[in-house]
Amino acid sequence: VYRARGVDGVQWAVPLYFSFMRMKLPDGTRRLVQVVGLDDATLMGAPPEMVQGRIEDLRKDRAIIVDHDTLASKLRVKREDRALAVGDKVTFNDKAEAIIAGTFKPSKSFFWEPLIYTTYSRARTLALPERRMTTYVLVKVKPGYDKQAVADELTATLGITARTNAQFDRATVEYIIKETGILINFGMAVGLGFLVGALVAGQMLYNFTLDNLRHYAALKALGLTNGRLIAMVLLQAAIVGLIGYGLGVGLGAGLGTLVAKGGLAFLLPWQVMAVSFVLILIICLGSAGLCIAKVLKAEPAMVFK
Repeated sequence: VYRARGVDGVQWAVPLYFSFMRMKLPDGTRRLVQVVGLDDATLMGAPPEMVQGRIEDLRKDRAIIVDHDTLASKLRVKREDRALAVGDKVTFNDKAEAIIAGTFKPSKSFFWEPLIYTTYSRARTLALPERRMTTYVLVKVKPGYDKQAVADELTATLGITARTNAQFDRATVEYIIKETGILINFGMAVGLGFLVGALVAGQMLYNFTLDNLRHYAALKALGLTNGRLIAMVLLQAAIVGLIGYGLGVGLGAGLGTLVAKGGLAFLLPWQVMAVSFVLILIICLGSAGLCIAKVLKAEPAMVFK
């Protein structure tokens, strides 16, 4: 931290601690929680919105503040059938006691574990001993200095990686995609959904065409051109595709809203909707192609058989 403060262009630098810890509730229940230790003097990096208490309450003896959204669902005292409340005492790693001094409104996170804030020095006493207890160093760049240039200088001077906000965001996303199974799981789900959707849509439209093949043949006998028959099949496929796309997007958005209320982050950007529309269009065109081939082979004479 002191070496970072000495780099040209750094306005201030403070330590930040982050770790997963085992917390024991008053009834003996153990929970895995995320613990963030803020700089004792500045409390830099604190949550922006408090629900109960003040962020300055962290300076009280053994004080911690707890993620308000997880109190009712994950931090319950089962013996008394209630959620943890301000004033309750908890124990970390069976060695250090802490007192809940307030609750805060958390931002959406990839992890399900409850989030807890305390001071940097207190977090070090709650955690199991390690040789290096500083997880991150938060750095503010002076006005007029280039952030990337200062980050490069920090990397060269300290021998550790320095990232800007955007680079840290990107590194987090890359870690979740590459180091966790979420990409494989979602990829398999999307792939199977696309495959099943294509097969079901193609089968349904093809069966519909077979059931009405005599009518297509009758239209041919009445003088309807192949181009008009193709337009009819494409129109039917387009109507079915648009209805299915609308239902799918609506159900997806509704499910995402419910998931967001449960504590998970949910985002439905327009790019996802555009790609989904293109995939639905491909399925419809493929299904329509099978139907068109059958319709074009239909002979008008079959009407009179």
